[in-house]
Amino acid sequence: MDTQKIIDQLTTLAIDWGPRLLGALAVLIIGSILIRFLTKAVRKMMTRSNVNISLQKFLINMINAILRVMLILSILGMIGIEMTSFIAILGAAGLAIGLALSGTLQNFAGGVLILLQKPYTVGDFIQTSDYTGTVSEIQIFNTILKTIDNKTVIIPNGPLSVSSLINYSTEPIRRVDWTFGIAYGDSSDKAKEVLRKLCDEDERILKDPETFIALSELGDSSVNFVVRAWVQTSDYWNVFFDMNEKVYKTFTAEGLNIPFPQM
Repeated sequence: MDTQKIIDQLTTLAIDWGPRLLGALAVLIIGSILIRFLTKAVRKMMTRSNVNISLQKFLINMINAILRVMLILSILGMIGIEMTSFIAILGAAGLAIGLALSGTLQNFAGGVLILLQKPYTVGDFIQTSDYTGTVSEIQIFNTILKTIDNKTVIIPNGPLSVSSLINYSTEPIRRVDWTFGIAYGDSSDKAKEVLRKLCDEDERILKDPETFIALSELGDSSVNFVVRAWVQTSDYWNVFFDMNEKVYKTFTAEGLNIPFPQM
C-alpha cells in the first residue's frame, strides 16, 4: 500500500471536512449555551407573570425541543448533508399528525389560553352552558369541575375557551334577589316594614349598597314585593335560604298571608 497516497487522502479529507466539523462543533456548543439561556429567560418571564406551573413546564420543554431540533438541522446542513427532502418529509408528517389530532390540539390551545388569560382559577364556582360547579383542577387538555352534588365533570378546554361562562367567584360581593307575595287586603306598608327589619337584623347583609325593597307586581293571586340585598359572595346561598325561612315564619306571626294561586 502506498503510504504517501494514504497520507495525501487523509490530508485532503482533513482540509475538506476539518473546517466544517470544527464549525459544527462551535455552533453546537454556542447553540446549546444560547438555548439554556433562552429557556431560563422564558422561565423567569413566565414566573413573573404568574403563569401556571404545569403550563410553564410544558411550554419550556416544547421550546427547548424545538430549538434543539433547529440546532441539529443547522449543524447537519453545515456539514453538508442535504436537508431539503428531510424537512419536506418532516413537514408532511407534522401535517398528518396535526390533522389526526385536530381535536386534541384544539383542547391544548384552549388550555394554554385558559391558563394564560385566567378567566377562572382553581376554587372558582363557575357555570358553563351545561354544568355548574367548583373548579378542582385545570389541566392542559381538560378542566375538572366538582358539581354541587359532588359529581366530577371533565370538560375539554377547547370548547370551554371559546364559549360563554359565568364566574361567580370573580367579584367579592353579589346581589341576592327575592320575590315575596302577600294576599290582597294585607297591609303593604307592614309587609315592607317586616322585610326591612329582617334585612337590617341580618349582619351578613351589607349596608352599602343599600337594600332595595319595593312593591313590584300586582299578580293574579298575590301582591308581590321584590327585595334586592348585597352580601359577600361566600354568604350568598346561606343568606338566600335563611331569608326564605325567616320570611315564611315572620309573615305568619305578623298576620301576613302568603297566598297560593286560586281560581
